[in-house]
This record gives sequence, structure tokens and C-alpha cells, in this order.
Amino acid sequence: MDIHQKIQSLLAAPNYHPLRRAELADKLRLNDAEHREYRRVLDEMLRKGEVVRVRKDRFVLPQEADLVTGQIALNEKGFAFVIPEPPATGGDIYVAEGDVGVAMNGDKVVVRLNRERRRFKDSDKTSGRVIRILERATDMVVGTLQKTKLFHYVVPDDVRFIHDVYTKPAHNAQVGDKVVVKLAEWTSRHVNPEGQIVEVLGKATTPGVDILSILRKYRLPTDFSEQTLAEAERITDTVPPGRLDLRQRFIITIDPDDAKDFDDAVNVDELTDGGWRLGVHIADVSHYVKPGSALDREARARGNSVYLVDRVVPMLPEKLSNGVCSLRPREDRLTMSCFIEYNSKLAVRKVEFASSVIHSRHRLTYQEAFARLESRDEGDELTRELKKMWRLASKLRAQRFAHGSFDLGFPEVKVRLDKQGRPTRIEKIHYDISHQLVEEFMLVANEVVARKFCDRQVPGIYRVHEDPDLEKLRDFRAYAQSFGYKVGDVTHRRELQKLLAAVKEKPEEYAINLALLRSLKRARYSPEPLGHYGLAKKFYTHFTSPIRRYADLVVHRTLRGLIEPDTGRRYSVADLAKMAEHVSRTERVADEAEEESVELKKIEYFQQQLLTGKLDTLDAVVSGVRNFGFFVELTESLVRGLVHVSALEDDFYHYDELRERLVGKRSKRVIQVGDKLRVQVERVNVFKRQIDFRILT
Repeated sequence: MDIHQKIQSLLAAPNYHPLRRAELADKLRLNDAEHREYRRVLDEMLRKGEVVRVRKDRFVLPQEADLVTGQIALNEKGFAFVIPEPPATGGDIYVAEGDVGVAMNGDKVVVRLNRERRRFKDSDKTSGRVIRILERATDMVVGTLQKTKLFHYVVPDDVRFIHDVYTKPAHNAQVGDKVVVKLAEWTSRHVNPEGQIVEVLGKATTPGVDILSILRKYRLPTDFSEQTLAEAERITDTVPPGRLDLRQRFIITIDPDDAKDFDDAVNVDELTDGGWRLGVHIADVSHYVKPGSALDREARARGNSVYLVDRVVPMLPEKLSNGVCSLRPREDRLTMSCFIEYNSKLAVRKVEFASSVIHSRHRLTYQEAFARLESRDEGDELTRELKKMWRLASKLRAQRFAHGSFDLGFPEVKVRLDKQGRPTRIEKIHYDISHQLVEEFMLVANEVVARKFCDRQVPGIYRVHEDPDLEKLRDFRAYAQSFGYKVGDVTHRRELQKLLAAVKEKPEEYAINLALLRSLKRARYSPEPLGHYGLAKKFYTHFTSPIRRYADLVVHRTLRGLIEPDTGRRYSVADLAKMAEHVSRTERVADEAEEESVELKKIEYFQQQLLTGKLDTLDAVVSGVRNFGFFVELTESLVRGLVHVSALEDDFYHYDELRERLVGKRSKRVIQVGDKLRVQVERVNVFKRQIDFRILT
């Protein structure tokens, strides 16, 4: 038993009472060498929140003192939720605005639980008060420099940072500039934080400064180290001997039209007995990126690629991500192949893995693949192969939903930019059968790799999505019922599936799907195979994108250790646990940065309309109603904004809270969720990142 386990065991003992540092050491009966390690381990446990100090430097487990450690997620209105680490069965903890203290979004904090539960919206929530900051998420704030007659201050870009930051002007900073501020220690919520300007990014209105602000805000790297680039340049694309040669097989890739790297390719064979053989071929990044190398260290630190609206911040240098690891057509490429053989009833009867080499025949965009799949005639060999692939994929898709998987169906939105980075249009990407074809093949490949790890009992890293909290599901049920739907026991996934099917293509579909998504836990990485609730899979991992996700690279190394013991890599459970926590965190950062970059360009797009006076007439659906107005969502671009009651000039409206609708006093006109309207942009608030619309009669 190591020092960490000894401390945990002692603190968890039934007869334990809080002890000081020296008293703990005496109880543990440590030798001289262990004493030095003990101090380091105890400090590390304190930093992580695994133990806490109480009553004048005495140590206990957090739960023994009604304390919980976790990451705090602030809302722009001031309240927050703390997500316990590790995840707890009681769910997130509600923290009222007055109990947040000096915590900032993303901080690791200690919360003392309240004895009473607090009301939040329509439910009672476990609540608490922040009593300690264990670790700041960042000491930098990006914002816009402003000035009063007496002092300068910075308005943070992050609307969840609700305090302005007092600062002294840098010698080259002007009012209206985007700046980076390093925060001083902040100890009182009743006093605004202070900081020093360390970088001036430029005028907020200058093209490119908005995305540069995001890069700084999320501390995204803009360059690779010289050592990493030098290592990448030494890589060659020669094919080593001994690989399974698949270069004569009809293998293709299907990706978005603007994809820069292609890390997955597929092929399908129909067998004479009615069965199928699926081949999924993934770029063999592990062949080029060796553990401990400069490439590996930088890829691990980044955790994943980040896809901003106008650029990619890659996990690997271009020599790999767009070169030797990208499965470009008509070029030999090294892959890790997964072969899954099904019988005629779609039961898996054989799974094989191999280090291979392929020569992709075609690089298709989703639009090209969809056009061929929809064509009436069989056409050329490519069209015939695609239709054969879809016959298998459609069966796999039907089987997955029959087993309880959810189809939330969120469309993707892309903002198209001109050469100066200004938005020219916003378009919705429809998720059609070409996307579904690729998705089903990737899902089954991820599943069989995870099963392989469990069957062979080797430590691995898994993609997990734990069961939702019952309280959140009950809140969701009440929300769905407000739309008039009869909803059964949503703790049974069949009831959720029935509801999702009922709202399909209805005006309220997006709102209900989004509410369900928010009631579920966030998927993450874990060294334990905890299953995937949303996909209804007992075993699941990420194997299919090693160019852009470090977790997948680790999975490839582990898999190679099973099929080629002399060249693979075995990781310890402890190392995998640290890695899973790290890549889960970098993924959250990437998601936030990507969403914010798209949101900024959406706001800029409508700001341009106001400046030019060329206002588009837009189709919209009411997505939420409040006493101050109602929210609409644009049908094509999925942009969300507010129509304030003051903009409703045809009548005086009162709010029917029970039915969540606005009713005209004279006209009796009803405005409720699901109503279809035509709107134009009314105003844009760049600081608050809000768009207001007005109705067209």
C-alpha cells in the first residue's frame, strides 16, 4: 500500500477523529524516507481537494465535514453550480450569487453544503457555499479597456466574469482596445478585482482581433516548439515491412468539404452467406509519435485540436496532421485497421485488428456522398460501393436505436467568412445519411476496441457517459409536459425514446432535445469502463481520431500492445487516470473556445446588417417565453435572440406563467413556444453578446 492509499485508509477509518499533520504521520508509522514522501503526498491531496483542513490544521475527508470539492461553473446572472470531483450521485451543487465568494468560472473550489435545500427554478437543489479556492482556472482575463473620469477598467469578454477589472493603462493601450490583464490576488467579493495589462491585442473592431482574444482567453498555443517541429521534419512516409497490405481494396474517406485532415477510411464486403465484413482504417499516428518524444509531450499538453471558426489549432504539426497521417486519396498511408464480421442477423461473429497500409481510392465530401446515395441508378463502382455501405450502416443504426440509443439530432451551424475574416453567411449543415453512414461505422469500431481491452483485462482509457441524476430527469419531464406531451417514467430510456420520436420535426423539437441534453451528464474520459448512457453501450472508447485527440492516440498504443506486444505500450491505471482528467479538461476548453468563436461571428454578422441597413427577413420559432419577452431561434442559422415586450406595439401583453405564454389584453393574441414568426434584427449588444429581434407583421 503506497502513502496515498495509507492516508486515505486512515482518514476513512470508522473511529478516526481529526488529526494534525504530525499526528497523522505518527499514526502511519513512517520511516525517514517515507516522511519526505508523506509531506509531498499530503500537500498534493490538499491541492486536489481529496483531503481538507478543519479546526486549526486538522485533516479529514471532505464528506466527513459536509464539504465537497469540484469545479465551479458560473452563470452570467451570478449564481453557479459546482460539479463534484469525482462525480457524485447527488449531482451538481447549486451556489447562490451571494455564496460564490471570489470564485471565478472553472476554479477548483471547496463548498460547504447547506443543511436546507435551495429553490432553483422549479426544483429544490442541494446547495452550498464556497469556502475555499483550491486552484484558479486562470489568472488572466481578456476584455475591452474602458475609462471613467477617475480610473481605467477592463470589461471582461467572458460574461460569466461579472466584475469589471480595475487597471492602470499600459503605455500603448487605448480605450476600446482588446487587452490581456494579469489579475492580482482577489480576496473580497465586495471590492472589484484589480490587474495589470500585459498585452494589447488591438482595437476590438479590427478584423482578427476577436479570434486572437479567444486564443489568449483560453491560453491556446499558436506555435509548436522548435524541437517538436524538428522532430516532425525528420519523419518520412516510407512503408515499413510486415504490415497487412490493403492497397488493392476499395477503401474511401468521407469528410466535411472544408476538412484539412482525414483520419478515418472505410470499406464493406457483402458475404455469400448474407453476412457482412466491415473494415475501419484509422491513421496510425502511434507509428510516428513515440511516447516521451517532443511530439508526444506537446500533443499530450494540448490534449486535442481546437477548431475555431477561422482556423485550426492542431494537436500535431502540419507535417503529420495534414501530411503523413492524413489519409489522402491515391497515396499510401499507414493505418490501424479494425475488421468486424457480422452474420446475416447482424450479430458480431469475429473481430480482428492489424497494423496495415491502405491506398484510399476516393476522398468524398458529405455532399458528394449524399448525392450518390440519393441517385436512382447504381452508377459507377464508387456509387455501388457507397450504397452497399449504407445498407449495412442503416441496419446498424436501426439496431442501435432498438437497443436504446438516443437520437438528439442537433444540426451543425457554420459561419462562412471572407478573406478578411468577416462573416458573409450563416448556414445550417443538415445531418443526412452520408453523415450517418460514417457515424455508425466509427461507433462500432470504438465499441469493439473497448470490448477488446475489457476482455483482455488491460488498463485502458474509455469514453464514458454516466447515468443521469434522477432529479434532473424529473425536471426535464416537467419541462416536456409543459408543451402538452404525455410523458411516462423518464428513468426508463424507452420513455425518453418515445418522447424524442413524438417531437420529431415539431417546432419545439430543438428546445426539448436541448433540455434533455442539459439534463444528462457530460461525457468524459475515464480509466474505468463505466458505459455510455446516450449510446446505450456497455463498453465504449475513442479510437477513430488520433490526429486530433490524444486519448485516441493512447488507445492506439494500448491496442498495439495487444496485437504486437513488442512494439505497443502498457499504461498504468494511475497514469491513465491523470491522463483522463487532463484530456477531459482540454476537451471542455476546446468546446468553449469553438462555440465562442462561432457566437462572435454570428453577432458580427447581425451587427453588419445594422450598420449597412440591409436587414434580412428571417424565419424564426419561439423557443422560450418570459415575463419580459420571448426568445426566438432562427430556423436556418439557429441563432437565438430576444423579442422584448416593449417591441410588441400591437397590444399590451401579460405573462401567463402557468402556461408559459404571453397573451394580448385586447386582441387575445397568444405567443407561446413553437409559434412560427418572421423577424428582423433590432439591436446587437457586443459586450453582453445579445441579439434582439423585432417581429414583422
